[in-house]
Amino acid sequence: IDVFLARSLLEKLYLFQYPIRPASMTYDDVTHLSAKIKPKQQKVELEMAIDTLNPNYCRSKGEQIALNVDGTCTDETSTYSSKLMDKQTFCSSQAASNVSRYAAAVYKKGELHLTPLHGILQLRPSFTYLDKADAKHREREAANEGGDSSQDEAEDDVKQITVRFSRPETEQARQRRVQSYEFLQKRQAEEHWVHLHYYGLKDSRSEHERQYLFSQGHGFAENTELIKSPSEYLMMLMPPSTEEENDKPMAPSNVLSMAQLRTLPLADQIKILMKNVKVMPFANLMSLLGSGTDSTAVLRCIQQVAMLVQGNWVVKSDVLYPKDTSSPHSGVPAEVLCRGRDFVMWKFTQDRWVVRKEVAAVTKLCPEDVKDFLEHMSVARINKGWEFMLPYDEDFVKKHPDIVQRQHMLWMGIQAKLEKVYNLLKEHLTPKKQEAQSARPFLVSGEQRVNMAKAKVKQNYGQLEKEFQKQKAEIKSNDTSAKMDVSDIRIKEEPVSDEEPMDTSAYKGMNNGIVNGLHAEEDSTDSLNGRLPGGCIDQVAQELKAFVSSTFKKQFVLTLSELKRLFNLHLASLPPGHTLFSGISDKMLQDMVLDTGCKQILVPFPPQTAASPDELKVYALWEAGDTYDQHRQVLLEIFSKNYRVRRNVIQNQLSQECGEDLNKQEVDRVLKVSFYSVVGLIQL
Repeated sequence: IDVFLARSLLEKLYLFQYPIRPASMTYDDVTHLSAKIKPKQQKVELEMAIDTLNPNYCRSKGEQIALNVDGTCTDETSTYSSKLMDKQTFCSSQAASNVSRYAAAVYKKGELHLTPLHGILQLRPSFTYLDKADAKHREREAANEGGDSSQDEAEDDVKQITVRFSRPETEQARQRRVQSYEFLQKRQAEEHWVHLHYYGLKDSRSEHERQYLFSQGHGFAENTELIKSPSEYLMMLMPPSTEEENDKPMAPSNVLSMAQLRTLPLADQIKILMKNVKVMPFANLMSLLGSGTDSTAVLRCIQQVAMLVQGNWVVKSDVLYPKDTSSPHSGVPAEVLCRGRDFVMWKFTQDRWVVRKEVAAVTKLCPEDVKDFLEHMSVARINKGWEFMLPYDEDFVKKHPDIVQRQHMLWMGIQAKLEKVYNLLKEHLTPKKQEAQSARPFLVSGEQRVNMAKAKVKQNYGQLEKEFQKQKAEIKSNDTSAKMDVSDIRIKEEPVSDEEPMDTSAYKGMNNGIVNGLHAEEDSTDSLNGRLPGGCIDQVAQELKAFVSSTFKKQFVLTLSELKRLFNLHLASLPPGHTLFSGISDKMLQDMVLDTGCKQILVPFPPQTAASPDELKVYALWEAGDTYDQHRQVLLEIFSKNYRVRRNVIQNQLSQECGEDLNKQEVDRVLKVSFYSVVGLIQL
């Protein structure tokens, strides 16, 4: 039998289970008086007629119920207008929470057509009319008692009233209130009823809707869910036994054996390890993953779940605090927790010591959350603060400089976000020098003395090697300068500020000589300042030109600050060892912008503007080869004369220069398509 999956009534088809009908009621087209539904709750109410002429119907009982509910008066608010219980209300409840394995089937001409059910609702009689009768009875009793006690009301003494003011609701109290039964009932009652129209079994509309139970497609292309191989179909009918799994002892949810861990994919292994350990050197991670694991693959996976801090890997905040979760201490959402923990991690990239009060003052989080952040990656020292728990991993930094540089770019982006969110001051950005930081412990073991001696030898060797290379370069330069003709020498005068490196270079002068794993004393800073090897210049220029061209074709107008931000993001997306990691200076970037056909627009910003010098340098693509080139050039000429321009001036100038009578909608379209960044300059 061919099985087809019908989709026309997907998420629309419900199954109603009616109760066993009494002898005085038949479920036919006439008995359905009205129907209404609450779609979100999948709640239905049906009002059905009772056959009062049926010999099994007790008329006296029906009259008594109507009298108890409505009383002697009859008006529009009466439940039973005929003074007889002639109808019954049915209320629904969900028969099953998961109906994904239920479907309505229709068999026709050797074909079985299945339509998944969206809900299964059981209809039960509603006895709300009895509540109404009880309310009427209480009103009558209150009215009778009110007449007797009216004489005593005047003799009642004046009673003192105590007034209390409610306190502001805390986050924990709000969460308890939201999860309470009364609040849920109130939310359900707020949803409005949607009134429905009932169509009988023989109605033409019902006949038309029944045709949707058949699959509309004639081929198997739309029913790929039902196409299975014989082995897969047999596996679905007879799944493997789970007795072996049940026989195993139950382990805690947060415990995973190494044997079970190594059966998972590499990315999942690294994520689980980092989530449990929080901070780990790369060498320890490789030892846990077992022999034969590719270090390149591990480096690729570790960067997805951890960040580099002082040469060690620290698990990312969004891994510990997934979306839609909250703090167990204060109920703060995960997004705020991730920002606060990122601030703590960033502080440890600047210094080995962090003060808890400073973190709490900046992040505005409760002390328990701040303590959790610090315990993840540091150890408390009496009268000193919190020290990063692992020593600086110099071996990893020397072996993987490309990874270190890429992580440095990511930390720069995080620092920019933190500065905007927390309004960080210079005192927060500059590491504090602590007297106790450089102090040595009073008791030094023999192993520590050996390590200190080795480090000192390495340092002296490096200094001697630098001096030797410097002397060698001076001798070489003296020999070549003697052979050069003085008349051929040309000195190019350029501003000193243009030769300063971009923000992608390493910072200098940190307390412990590191910037997220970059030593300020290494010779690698030469390449960051734009001094590239001769064989790489052409390749770097090509890569840089491709980036600048693609960026300006997308946005047309950019400030130097925004261009540098986009370039940093581009560097972070590149694989390790890319040629652009050799370093690009501001001057190289600006020269490449001018070489790709862009022009610098001298926008006359006001002198009192708070923008930085990089934000005042505006570059625009002069010719993009599209239909808006002429309009763009006219607008750029306008902005070169004034930084603030009214829309009607732009419209008149475009109409005059381009020879087109543009209306307001056309001008808006031109600005939206090609000059969105220019409009942003007006508000700079």
